[in-house]
Amino acid sequence: MCGINGFWETTGQASSDRLRTIVQQMSKTLLHRGPDDSGNWVDESVGIALGHQRLAIVDLSPEGNQPMVSADGRYALVFNGEIYNFLELRLELESLGHCFRGHSDTEVMLASFSQWELVQAIERFNGMFAFALWDRRERVLHLGRDRLGEKPLYYGWMGKTFLFGSELKAFKAHPRFQTQIDRNALTLFLQHSYVPAPYSIYQGIYKLPPGTVLTWNGKDNRPVPVPYWSAKAVAELGVTKPLTLSEPEALAQLDTLLRNSVKLRMVADVPLGAFLSGGIDSSTVVALMQAQSSLPVKTFTIGFYEDAYNEAQHAKAVAQYLGTEHTELYVTPAEALAVIPQLPIFYDEPFADVSQIPTFLLAQLTKTHVTVSLSGDGGDELFAGYSRYFWTRHLWQKIGWMPSSWRSFAARAITSMSSQTWNRGFARLSPLLPIQLQQTNLGDKLHKLAEIVAVPDAETMYARLISLWQAPEALVVEGSEPLTILSDRQNWAKLPSLMQRMMYLDTITYLPDDILVKVDRASMGVSLEARVPLLDHRVVEFAWRLPLAMKIRNSQGKFLLRQLLYQYVPKDLINRPKMGFGVPVDCWLRGSLRDWAEALLDRNRLQQEGFFQPQAIERKWKEHLSGDRNWQYYLWNVLVFQAWLETTNAN
Repeated sequence: MCGINGFWETTGQASSDRLRTIVQQMSKTLLHRGPDDSGNWVDESVGIALGHQRLAIVDLSPEGNQPMVSADGRYALVFNGEIYNFLELRLELESLGHCFRGHSDTEVMLASFSQWELVQAIERFNGMFAFALWDRRERVLHLGRDRLGEKPLYYGWMGKTFLFGSELKAFKAHPRFQTQIDRNALTLFLQHSYVPAPYSIYQGIYKLPPGTVLTWNGKDNRPVPVPYWSAKAVAELGVTKPLTLSEPEALAQLDTLLRNSVKLRMVADVPLGAFLSGGIDSSTVVALMQAQSSLPVKTFTIGFYEDAYNEAQHAKAVAQYLGTEHTELYVTPAEALAVIPQLPIFYDEPFADVSQIPTFLLAQLTKTHVTVSLSGDGGDELFAGYSRYFWTRHLWQKIGWMPSSWRSFAARAITSMSSQTWNRGFARLSPLLPIQLQQTNLGDKLHKLAEIVAVPDAETMYARLISLWQAPEALVVEGSEPLTILSDRQNWAKLPSLMQRMMYLDTITYLPDDILVKVDRASMGVSLEARVPLLDHRVVEFAWRLPLAMKIRNSQGKFLLRQLLYQYVPKDLINRPKMGFGVPVDCWLRGSLRDWAEALLDRNRLQQEGFFQPQAIERKWKEHLSGDRNWQYYLWNVLVFQAWLETTNAN
């Protein structure tokens, strides 16, 4: 795991010394991603500069340092990530006559490019990666990113200079970096809590989509990324050609695949462990690690003193059963709050998934013991784990048959009374209501329901459920909502069921742009490498070929994955309601964070900065403070942008 950066100054006027000075400045901003070594490579004749910060994981010797040039001299490479099957590829390449001076996967990548050319080589890689490859013979630059988007890569043009890097902070160190905040991207951020690919928060700077390669010769029009692997194609093929296996056969194949995926990700020349929440996904990963290890696996958990947010006791029970060397840390509200000022630095574009706070604390704890940690991310998207899938399907089955005019009328009837009025009414009637209706803030839930019942179809209902500000262009000054993967239905995979479509959309949006960003920045912020066995592309392809009945049983997801885990861990340690990895932001905004929030949301400040219309924000803030509504996530998005803007302006 590393940080990469570089640029191509196509004017050809920069000296070698200037190229090297600039790329070194860019690399320094990524020191947290790779503190073990720093390197650069330049070619003055064409204006290319490659920079690298190394976190040494495999082959700790100088032979693994980057940038690295291929044995035949054709390619120069900077690479972030791991190629897990590099030993297998190395043996094949040695049989074809290649010789190696070290033991790194980087050297194997270069030999693969020399032997099989670009795309054919990438298709052989099993790993997480983002790379920049300069072809000295053809004089073209290739950027590539792994299939699911585990490793980040940004790129863009500043005049005649092409820039790329693992994080945006590297761009800011280049003297030609001069751009404006993209107000259209800001509208998307308010909706989704992240800036969806291919956009970034800056105009003219983009995220390279997962599973694609961008190739530029420095002359022609700006190219577009070309896919070498497609989640869309995998999903469509999976449902048209499903596996015809019995349940025991499918379970045996999944066990074999995941065992191998975990085993490959346990190869490291540094201490290794795993995040453990006690949930299905992380418990499965840890169980398969322990089954293949002669020593106790090191596992790590963050706990909270607030019961509603604490899973530590469940993780501890799983760890004790499996016999891992378990470390847990209970975090106080003060320790969690202390992370917030650092968030704009780690996530150098606005990112507002509140679980970023405990994720960073978990990474920080883990780094004190190991350098590599396996994570259980990806199971929800592949095996139908999110409760919102079932909530959407159930609700649409109940109301989808109604004419939209009826549903619109019901929505208007609900919103004719404020949520506060509904809350007061339910509070007075609470002793007379069924137990399932004796809840707090039922008026809020009714108003949320009103927002989605009038939608034309189930997919729109799902999109509303996973987004916040529904008309962000009215909130962002001079902002308009651009087309995204989620809103561009013409490019969706053609899948027969609503459940499959929701899983697919999460796989290509929420997973790479939220979950994997969160894990990458939190872990890299403390120089920790996180590996995700469930996102081995072989596992992904297998999961999409599983019949839906092997994922969902009795209105519960992850059926086959559960059966696999039950072979290693008793059911009673696992079966419980899913708990999100969250923090009590709603209470913090009314208490410890109130002064901080009010300073960022000050009307004069908002008007002076010129990004937001303050009226709607003020209304939600007042309702939240009074306790009439819980607008924590809406407000958190605005606050995260404001804090990021403050940090950006200060630097």
